[in-house]
Amino acid sequence: MPELSPTTSTKEQMMLKTPNIYCLVKGASEGRTRLNAFDNALLNAGVGDTNLMRMSSIVPPGAVEYNIEDVDLPAGGLIPLAYAHIDSATPGRYISSAVAIGIPEDETEPGVIMEYEDHGRLKNVEEIVEQMVIDAFDYRNRALKEIKSIGIEHQVENCGATFAGAVLWYE
Repeated sequence: MPELSPTTSTKEQMMLKTPNIYCLVKGASEGRTRLNAFDNALLNAGVGDTNLMRMSSIVPPGAVEYNIEDVDLPAGGLIPLAYAHIDSATPGRYISSAVAIGIPEDETEPGVIMEYEDHGRLKNVEEIVEQMVIDAFDYRNRALKEIKSIGIEHQVENCGATFAGAVLWYE
């Protein structure tokens, strides 16, 4: 274990800094393989040159929404996010991914991120993921101020993928 300085607690040294911003991103694409389609969807979403660290679905208290174009994600950086993705090699099939964030009325409380994907149309996927947020707030007995969501639908040509995510980062 590293030596502690007199002003740094053990808890502070063992934890990463808590993100204070989030970005909703989405992408869809075709590729020669399913993995190539997924990689192309990540590029389309603006996170393709980063290492995604999938996390459970909590938004830190007071986090502020940013546009992904306004955030400087380091190439190759470890980027925490919650995401939904799906791929298919069935031409003509619809695939959809969506994430929704529940913002609490009390900004000192954490928010919730829910993710959902399916072989189907976006309207249905969005309805399900938004209900998941409502349910999560009900389970926590927490007042919900608003839901922010993003989703994407793609009709497969040969081999396609969709991706929707909530990136957490630092101002």
